[in-house]
Amino acid sequence: MVKSKELKVLQEIHEELLFSHRSKVVKHGQSFEQLFPFMSNYPYDSQNFRFIGSPIDGISFEDDSVVFIEFKTGNSKLTKKQQLIRDLIESKKVKWKEIRDR
Repeated sequence: MVKSKELKVLQEIHEELLFSHRSKVVKHGQSFEQLFPFMSNYPYDSQNFRFIGSPIDGISFEDDSVVFIEFKTGNSKLTKKQQLIRDLIESKKVKWKEIRDR
């Protein structure tokens, strides 16, 4: 019985540590997103980048293209929504719509 209680306590501690670690990883990624356009290895003009935040990090308005950008760190993967957006862009299902207040 004592071992069962000890195991439960250890499992709870483990879950708390995992949660804390995931939280720190997310915060690191969010911080990185803010800095990446100003790093030397950023392949576009940082002045042309505009943050969106969600579901993608931003858009870079270059002279010859419009580039949708998602920054990732470590082993992070695209969400299902981000994968869908990527697929729509790659299949050229992107539109321009001008809406006016009349």
